[in-house]
Amino acid sequence: MMQPLAMMRAPGKAIAVAAALILATSGAFAVAGKAPSSKKGGGGKLPRGPYPALGACQVFPTPSLPANAPSAADQTAWNQDVSASPVAPDSAAVIGYINSHGGSELHPDFGSPREYGFPYAVTGKGQKRTKVKFTAHGSESTRGGYRVPLKALVEGGAGSDGDRHVLSVDATRCKLHELYRAFPKGGKKPRWDADSGVIWDLRSPALRTPGWTSADAAGLPIFPGLVRYDEVRSGSINHAIRVTFSSTREAWINPASHCAGDTSNAAAPAMGTRLRLGAAYDISGITGDAHVIATALKRYGMIVADNGSNWYFSGTSDKRWPDGDLNQLKNIPGSAFEVVQSAAAPHIC
Repeated sequence: MMQPLAMMRAPGKAIAVAAALILATSGAFAVAGKAPSSKKGGGGKLPRGPYPALGACQVFPTPSLPANAPSAADQTAWNQDVSASPVAPDSAAVIGYINSHGGSELHPDFGSPREYGFPYAVTGKGQKRTKVKFTAHGSESTRGGYRVPLKALVEGGAGSDGDRHVLSVDATRCKLHELYRAFPKGGKKPRWDADSGVIWDLRSPALRTPGWTSADAAGLPIFPGLVRYDEVRSGSINHAIRVTFSSTREAWINPASHCAGDTSNAAAPAMGTRLRLGAAYDISGITGDAHVIATALKRYGMIVADNGSNWYFSGTSDKRWPDGDLNQLKNIPGSAFEVVQSAAAPHIC
């Protein structure tokens, strides 16, 4: 079983259509910026953004639920509007617990420096499979070839000793490949060494095997919960956002599938807990990109995916993020959030 992931990060448009067509027809992989010259791979010091488009791939299906339904118990939850969903009976207790165990204001965990946030690769038809050697949680990882280029960018940079997530979207097959603690290995038989990994079918709402981890502590996919620059600039984020808390319950709520908590306290947020910014909180004074994000926090909310700094929510590593704009979100208090009722009951570990 994966242990709670370390709190490594400090309190801290899609490309033109022509480029997307080149990706689709060439079969070559693409990341932000040009390919690194280092034979070691793993990212180098590349500019982050713009990122290639995902083509026709939707990131998990859309739920067919009424507007007032509880948060879904499968991967469609990422795309579910929960603005009218019922509030969980223990909402006040959970919010109180969170705010008594760390920072109590929202914090975008992306922006400057550019190593913050998650980079990702997008591959085309011709991307070959790469072998992955699992170094810790192979029994809970997807076996088989991963279409993850050895030059894909690593979270935190090539020299990072943190979580070292590597994310790669196969835009032809609509598969998402995610690795945790990943290190590229060259030589005659190049491969990735990684603690764990999952290949997600973006067309399926299926859950992980109960009790299994993923590249994230909660057994959830990472990419669907990232705030991406291209979607913010389009004026709308249509999915829930990944968030971390410093103290979590030894329990999970589907679509999560894995425990990584430090307490049995029922007031602590379990992995998979859904939260949203309350309807009564006034965001009219928030402008620009930050307003788009705040609107999504009201409509789609956040899903607890890992242990980390309190109220830190995730986005892509992108050189174009306007830090001054994002800083407006740091004024939103955790007390303005509420816990959304989930269709699934907590699974106690």
